[in-house]
Amino acid sequence: MNPILLALKSLGGSGTIEEINNKASEIAGLSDEQIEVLHNPEKGGQTKVEYRLAWARTYLKNYGVIENSSRGVWALTAEGRKLDSVDSKKVRQFTQEQLKKAKIRSVKDEPDEANPDNALTVIKDVPDETEPDISWREELLDTLLKMEPSAFERLAQRLLRESGFTQVEVTGQSSDGGIDGKGIMRLGGLLSFHVIFQCKRYQGSVTASQVRDFRGAMVGRADKALLITTGNYTKDAMKEATRDGAPAIDLIDGNQLVDKLKELGLGVKTEKVEVEEITINHNWFMNI
Repeated sequence: MNPILLALKSLGGSGTIEEINNKASEIAGLSDEQIEVLHNPEKGGQTKVEYRLAWARTYLKNYGVIENSSRGVWALTAEGRKLDSVDSKKVRQFTQEQLKKAKIRSVKDEPDEANPDNALTVIKDVPDETEPDISWREELLDTLLKMEPSAFERLAQRLLRESGFTQVEVTGQSSDGGIDGKGIMRLGGLLSFHVIFQCKRYQGSVTASQVRDFRGAMVGRADKALLITTGNYTKDAMKEATRDGAPAIDLIDGNQLVDKLKELGLGVKTEKVEVEEITINHNWFMNI
C-alpha cells in the first residue's frame, strides 16, 4: 500500500495502472525476477505483483486516500496527499468493517479471481451544493480561476491521462520556455507522439505572440504542442496556431476545457432525470 502512495506522489498525484505499478515496484526495490513471477500461470499472464497492487489500490480506495475514474486513472484524494504512509492492518480492518456495515461479503485474505480493481467500494464523493442562478459553465470556470497555478497544472496532467496520454509529467519550470508539462500520446497502440503542454489560467485572451513563443519552446523537443486556457484565443492567435510552414499548435479554450471536464467526470457530476442536472464539486478542484 505504501509504495502505491509514494508512487502517486512521485507521479504528481495521479497515474495510470501501468505507471503506478512500475513506480511502486521501483520504490519497493523489487528485482526483475520478482516482478515477472505469475500469480496463476494457468489463468493468464497477470503477475503476482500486479495482483497484489490491484487489491492494495482497492483497500486504499475504501480507506479514502485514493480514487479512480472509469478510464483507469488513479489519483490521491485530499486526505491521501496529507499522508506519507498508512498502517496496512488498519486499512484492511477499516475496509472489512465498512463492508460488513454495508452488508457486503467480507474481503478475504486471498480474494477470488475477479478483477480487484472492480471490487465494490463504499466511499462516496458528495458534491457541494451549487447556486441556482449561476450556469454550470460559469460556475466551473470561476472554480478553475480560483485554483492555485500548480493545482491547475496537476488538473491538466490528470485531464491528459484521462484522455489517453501516458508518462505525463508536470515540469512547471519558468526558465523552460513556458513549457508546463509533457507526455506521450499513443495512437491505436502503434504510433506515439511526444507532446508538450502549457497552461494559462486567466480570463483574458491568448495572443498570437504567446502562441509563437510557445512554438519556439516546442521546436526540437516534441512532435506536438497543446495550449490550454480558461480564457479564449484571439483570431490572430488561432491563425498563428495553424500557420502554413510552422508546426501546428492545438488549442483548448475555456469552453472546450469545461466540456472535457464534464465529459470525463472530473469534479463534475451529471445526473439525468427528466432534464440533465450538473453539479460542480468545488472542493475537488481546490484539493487536486
